[in-house]
Formats: sequence, structure tokens, C-alpha cells
Amino acid sequence: MTTTLLKFEELTVQQLYEVLQLRAEVFVVEQDCVYQDIDGYDDQAYHVLIYDQATLVAYTRILPPGSYFDELSIGRVLVKKTHRLLNLGHKLMTTSLEFAQELYPGSVIKISAQKYLIKFYESHGFVSFGKGYLEDGIPHIGMKRC
Repeated sequence: MTTTLLKFEELTVQQLYEVLQLRAEVFVVEQDCVYQDIDGYDDQAYHVLIYDQATLVAYTRILPPGSYFDELSIGRVLVKKTHRLLNLGHKLMTTSLEFAQELYPGSVIKISAQKYLIKFYESHGFVSFGKGYLEDGIPHIGMKRC
């Protein structure tokens, strides 16, 4: 497995295609959720890509403070279905948190977490706050990590 951190302008056309394809595969098809994935924030983000050989199998994007939230944010967290039993989600999140800390030292990280993943994010130091809400028809909750 290889991990790469790239700014939007550093992504090749092929890498961008793979990212968008995998995000659609997980968030639109698997979760049966019609929503606007290409939301205008990708060009402000750093992109974390994990490849197994030549296949993109895990991904997040890191958004700087003041772009999506006032705080730093990590979103679009996903692992390809074929690789979910490999504990790759934890590796992806740990790596993304390390990159976020290198890029924006000492920043509070705010995420919009799908409620069924609360325990996963808590295991990475996040704490829930506020009331839950629906985002694109899926129950979410705000979480922060200081």
C-alpha cells in the first residue's frame, strides 16, 4: 500500500478521475444517496490517497480552516468495499490526522460524521457536540478534535 498527499493542482487527471469514481461508488451507489459530491471545495483541499498496487482503495480530503468550516476539516473519508476488512479505515484516519497536523499545527479539527461512525471517530480522539442532523438524508453529528 502506498499513501500520497497531494494538493488539488498536483492531482493528475487520472487520479482525479479515480477519486471521483470511488467517491461516487461509496457515497452515491453504496449509500443510495443522491447528492452533489462535486461541491466546489476540492480545489481548496489536500487529498490523501491510498493505493493497493494501481488501485485507489482509500481516500480523504483535508480542508483548511475557513474553507468549509471555520476550523480545519477532514471529510469524504472512505475505504473501497473490497478493502474494508483490512483495518484500512483506521490507517487512513491516522495518516490524515498526521498530515493535517503537519499542514496546520495545533488546529482544532471539525467534522460532520455519519452517526453510525461515532465510535470510529471517537477512537481517533473526536468528541460529539450539538444535536444530530440530516445531511443529504443521512443522520450526521458534529464532532471535534482538539
